[in-house]
Amino acid sequence: MPDMWRRLAKPEVLVFLDASYPMCSRRKQLDWLPQEYDEQQRRLAHARANCDIYVFTDDNSAEAVLQIVLKALPQVPPR
Repeated sequence: MPDMWRRLAKPEVLVFLDASYPMCSRRKQLDWLPQEYDEQQRRLAHARANCDIYVFTDDNSAEAVLQIVLKALPQVPPR
């Protein structure tokens, strides 16, 4: 179900944190195949397309990602 994120959580703001296959593998210490990553990306496509804030995280620390999101939040229109 592509919009499960909406049905289960009904978020006021949807923040989509994205990362490349190599970075996801490194951060999560996963031994997964590129095809599995691609499938996850396919499943998350609806959330990515409908997010309020998108952050590609590869080159950012957790603190930097937090600051990016906090800076973007005031610009998000109410739903």
